[in-house]
Amino acid sequence: MLVGSQTWVFDRQPAILSTGVVGGPFEKDGRLTNDFDKFHVDLWMGKDSYEKAQTVLLEDAVDIALRKKALKGEDIQFFLAGDLINQITPTTFAARTNQIPYLGLFSACAISTEGLGLAAMIINNGGAEYILAGASSHNASAERQFRYPTEYGGQKPPTAQWTVTGAGVALVGSGNLVDSPHPRITSATIGKVIDMGLTDPFNMGGAMAPAAVDTIQRHLFDLDLDPSHYDLIVTGDLAEVGRNVALDLFGQKGVSIEETQFQDCGLLIYKKEQDVFAGASGPACSAVVMYGHLLNEMKSGKYKRILFVATGSLLSPLSFQQKESIPCIAHAVAIEYI
Repeated sequence: MLVGSQTWVFDRQPAILSTGVVGGPFEKDGRLTNDFDKFHVDLWMGKDSYEKAQTVLLEDAVDIALRKKALKGEDIQFFLAGDLINQITPTTFAARTNQIPYLGLFSACAISTEGLGLAAMIINNGGAEYILAGASSHNASAERQFRYPTEYGGQKPPTAQWTVTGAGVALVGSGNLVDSPHPRITSATIGKVIDMGLTDPFNMGGAMAPAAVDTIQRHLFDLDLDPSHYDLIVTGDLAEVGRNVALDLFGQKGVSIEETQFQDCGLLIYKKEQDVFAGASGPACSAVVMYGHLLNEMKSGKYKRILFVATGSLLSPLSFQQKESIPCIAHAVAIEYI
């Protein structure tokens, strides 16, 4: 089960049985419109706060994933999810609604792979038959927590990123529940906290890149794999700056990864004409791109093996105010269409 120092290998290969992918109005105008299940037409979503609207996003994604398999909340053993807001309250309130036994997670924008890896571990060891794993974010709620309220209209540098408004949820089940090809989780590498001393909250991509490289390198080393084993290695939200830093670090470490093989969810979701600075970010960024677009690409035959590496910067408003540097993390999950 444990291979090397940080990697789990799942002999029962838990399957991703269904997904729910929800976005906001800005995401509807993006590149991946056809890969979402539902869009909301405004950021408020019928609520009186952006945080409450974020709860709606996750509730919708859960409902969609369940309906696709004709399941109900009582059929699910555990709900593993999280977000960026203080005490992950939008996720907790969604858990209050769905009444599924709940484990709240926080790895910032790496929550999607943290949840997916843990879900696979629990199911592989017989601890559950069905688990929902997911993540959400909202542009306006994240901006006012970590930077400035959007109403303030503050200027941002080119290294800044645009938080995705959305939620992505995967229904993970025992591999023996399916007898047809499905995306299956074959392994997961749990990352270490890496802090290179960066302090700029407007350059998350640069801060997270070393953590992504460390986890990918460890995954390949633990499993004795060449990067070419995967059709695609995709990070969560390094965006343009972080992806370039990561490619430089791979070169320095002698890891041979082709630029076309190494992609980032933060560069896939929006169109070039959408003004998102260096690219997209947020826990929902990796969740909606993986559970929507990339799984659809796997089902179409474009990819057979993907190493999914969500990335997160673990700062808080308080740690930033106290002049702390930005610790970062990345978790990797290998998904194969088998």
